[in-house]
Amino acid sequence: MPPRKPSGSGPSGRGLTVRVKTAKRRSTSSARWLQRQLNDPYVAEAQRRGFRSRAAFKLLQLDEKFGLLRRGLRVVDLGAAPGGWTQVAVEKTRAGEGGPGRVVGIDYLPMDPIPGAVLLQLDFLDPSAPERLQDALAGPADLVMSDMAAPTTGHAATDHLRIMALAETAYDFARQVLAPGGAFVAKLFQGGAEKDLLDALKRDFEKVRHAKPPASRADSSETYVVATGFRGRTGPGEAQEE
Repeated sequence: MPPRKPSGSGPSGRGLTVRVKTAKRRSTSSARWLQRQLNDPYVAEAQRRGFRSRAAFKLLQLDEKFGLLRRGLRVVDLGAAPGGWTQVAVEKTRAGEGGPGRVVGIDYLPMDPIPGAVLLQLDFLDPSAPERLQDALAGPADLVMSDMAAPTTGHAATDHLRIMALAETAYDFARQVLAPGGAFVAKLFQGGAEKDLLDALKRDFEKVRHAKPPASRADSSETYVVATGFRGRTGPGEAQEE
């Protein structure tokens, strides 16, 4: 058996391969998806640790690399459902334990409660969202994160543009609620349309980096942009808003 990973940000072992046969009502693609899920060590580890999705390990690994989460931070999870990233944020910030840490998850989909988190069933594009969020956080956010992905069409260029539009919209929102010195994390797909977003992040943050955590599937083009050291709503070359 392979040795256990010491970081706690990944699965601890390898199980037997499960093969899934197609059934009368199951397409070949559905059978492949199910087989991949059944044989994914991150899925099994998420179930063992009580995380709502395997994506929780992506955030754990990003935090391990960049030190994004710590006790007392105010964190926003955009498109939070089903709640894996929110769970990690609560664990790392000790939200709900009487300290200053706060975690707010926002999604237009309903979510089961997560102890220590405030969950808002709300479209973050709603004009009232920034004010409601800051009320829930009791102040501006230290970290805004987005693991959102638009439903795929199967056409790579279209899917890339759709997730880039989501990431850009998430950042437009983040700029309204982030405290100076704060951080922004969002999922991207590689494809060549990132320039406008990256230019804005480089203008507004001290550091902008990319990472593909080990929990991202090898056949996926997803990557994450991690921007730290928010300069405030007025960055170099940007006029002060009246």
